[in-house]
Amino acid sequence: MTALVECVPNFSEARRPEIVAQIVEKIQSVPGVALLDHSSDLDHNRTVVTMVGSPDAVAEAAFRAIAHAAQTIDLNQHTGEHPRIGATDVVPFIPIRDVSMEECIILAKKLGQRVAQELNVPVYLYEEAAASPERQNLENIRKGQFEGLKEEIKTNPARKPDFGPCELGPAGATVIGARQPLIAFNVYLATENVAIASKIARVVRQSSGGFRFVKAMGVLVEGRAQVSMNLTNFHKTAIHTVVETIRREAARYGVSIHHTELIGMIPQEALIDSARWYLQLDAFNNNQVLEQKLAAAHVGGAAPVQEDFIDRVAAGTPTPGGGSAAAHTGALGAALAAMVARLTLGRKKYAEVEPQMLAALDEAESLRRILSDAVEQDAAAFESFMQATKLPKDTDEEKAARTAAIEKATFQAAEIPLNVARQAVRVFELANQAASLGNLNAISDAGSSAAHARAALTAAGLNVRINLLSYANNPRAVEMLAELGKLEARADELQTELLKVLAERGGLTI
Repeated sequence: MTALVECVPNFSEARRPEIVAQIVEKIQSVPGVALLDHSSDLDHNRTVVTMVGSPDAVAEAAFRAIAHAAQTIDLNQHTGEHPRIGATDVVPFIPIRDVSMEECIILAKKLGQRVAQELNVPVYLYEEAAASPERQNLENIRKGQFEGLKEEIKTNPARKPDFGPCELGPAGATVIGARQPLIAFNVYLATENVAIASKIARVVRQSSGGFRFVKAMGVLVEGRAQVSMNLTNFHKTAIHTVVETIRREAARYGVSIHHTELIGMIPQEALIDSARWYLQLDAFNNNQVLEQKLAAAHVGGAAPVQEDFIDRVAAGTPTPGGGSAAAHTGALGAALAAMVARLTLGRKKYAEVEPQMLAALDEAESLRRILSDAVEQDAAAFESFMQATKLPKDTDEEKAARTAAIEKATFQAAEIPLNVARQAVRVFELANQAASLGNLNAISDAGSSAAHARAALTAAGLNVRINLLSYANNPRAVEMLAELGKLEARADELQTELLKVLAERGGLTI
């Protein structure tokens, strides 16, 4: 399954719909990103966008949106009810599927560095990505808002950004981080007395002794007092718990709830939890939701679960075969190298090697994609070879054409595992780097990465050789086999280096 990350950037603009549309367009310009929602509030003068996609694609979409906001939004001219310090005020990454919080933290740091370097916008890291406990809380970073930070960033070391200059331009600063799913939820009261909303906000928010995982403030929106909230962990503090507390507190002042409002997206589980509570469905089971049953049964166009690769190999069909298995094994080696890099990043003990580990992680992920793609490429190459052997051979012209097609398909079938061999050696090198510099607790995983890389090289080499058996004297075949020999010799060197590192650094002998 494809790894999915959610990103919910908040932009300090709502009153110029053309600018909002341009920002949304920038996000939609990135392949692999799905725009789930965007909503604008004129009183807050703020737009919240929700998108989801692969980690790299979502990070690219976020950067394009931040860059456009920096060009078109001037915080010196901005007013609104919601606190803010930047044109793009806050950009959280949220793990959704097959992505860890640690990966989202790395994504936040990489985007922060890029925004600072390429856009010259100061960046603060928050929540799970924060470099210090004081910066985990977004309110601490936004203290004084744009106007206050504009002066303090120059003189107060505590306000120094994590990346970028100690000076605010018209785009202000951007806060980037990683967090669990957040629910932006507002309760409108049947009164225009904002003082009542402010008093209720003090009762429910964590910072003033209220519910944990609740941030709240009282504001006036569209002529009504509003308790504006962020619920940062609905599992620990449920929506209905907060709403009922607000209802009781409002009654003390002789007012009621007029209506509530959801900003952006909400996990289905949060709604089900509240429905179960309000309806007193004590024996309710999530499987009783019709849509969940339909999704589980893949009814209505949902894609069926893909057949497992290992089952496909064992099926007794010509493909996928040894070449595809070699690529798959190499991809596992790359994945293990990426794993060790992630287990090293963000740990104080390994702060000195963070740049090397970031670079290693990028390359490991690139190699993982290349080798994963080679799984199907190898199978497709074999099918092309089989098609070439089925070409007609009744005439001399047909025989010549068939021979040329077979030769072309054969070399293509050899080139794919040769490329797998190249990538496997690079995985081996990354594994050695991970073993030498990475988290010592994961040194066996680095060794496993190297073992997978070596196995991938061996298997790929066998496929190169079997494909070129009939062309032993062909100059191109000679060149390819010579390259393969060099790759295997390099692997021997890496094996010697690895055994030494495993013994000296990890106390492991093989």
